[in-house]
Amino acid sequence: MKTPTRWIKRALLYGVVAVFCFFSASPFLWMIITMFKQDKDLYRSANNPFIFNLPPTLSHLNLLFNNTNFLVFMRNSVFIGVLVVIITLVISIPAAYSLARLVGRWGERAGIGIFLVYLVPPTLLFIPLSRVVVSLGLHNSLWSLILVYPTITIPFSTWLLMGFFKSIPKDLEEAARVDGYSRLTSFIKVIMPLSISGVVAVIAFTFTLTLHEFVYALAFVTSSAQRTISVGVPTELVRGDVFYWQSLMAAAAIVAIPVGLVYNIFLDRLVAGFTMGAVKG
Repeated sequence: MKTPTRWIKRALLYGVVAVFCFFSASPFLWMIITMFKQDKDLYRSANNPFIFNLPPTLSHLNLLFNNTNFLVFMRNSVFIGVLVVIITLVISIPAAYSLARLVGRWGERAGIGIFLVYLVPPTLLFIPLSRVVVSLGLHNSLWSLILVYPTITIPFSTWLLMGFFKSIPKDLEEAARVDGYSRLTSFIKVIMPLSISGVVAVIAFTFTLTLHEFVYALAFVTSSAQRTISVGVPTELVRGDVFYWQSLMAAAAIVAIPVGLVYNIFLDRLVAGFTMGAVKG
């Protein structure tokens, strides 16, 4: 039977967790409520921002979907994100494995050098990269972003996966080689199944980065039909000094909530992928 002291400790624990959960969820709650609020309800400071003081309305959703290119922005962002994820995985997985297993101490130093590339701010790189984009004839095209984004995602993903591959005992791979597997076969059948958490972390990092990246998307794309969510939504819903807050919050919620749900579904694998890579990298 539980003593009163244990009940008190558990109640305090759940109370603290509930406060943090509310603090974390309140921005999403505020976005969802705001997207249905009338202007008179939103801009009156005496009104409670977390309830409907006036009847809700769908006019701001209508503005978002029918008076802007929001669906085009979503399509462009998903298209870019999927291709960048594929490119990142195709390059970073073999690069990380080679640096972690095949080149010894120099691989670790090279991995640190690759990671340092990721730390260079995009604001310093978009000018020389713009020259490359213009020279290739990709300006104002989605392919300019597909070309540029891997320069951000591959260094970090390679460094992360290096640490993950190092955490897998070499004995497993050597046992597979003794059983007659080639290095490639042992990598596919032994190493990769144990590296799913790292791969999931890379996919999540890469896709979310392409969704929120702003500098390159603003510099390389000018037409509305080629813009991504991060640039297109504020460009069309911030007109001079007029902010369409309800439509902005609707766009933010539509993008953020599915991403948040995916993160929660794969939370254990994401934590394993990032922490194992950080400890062993």
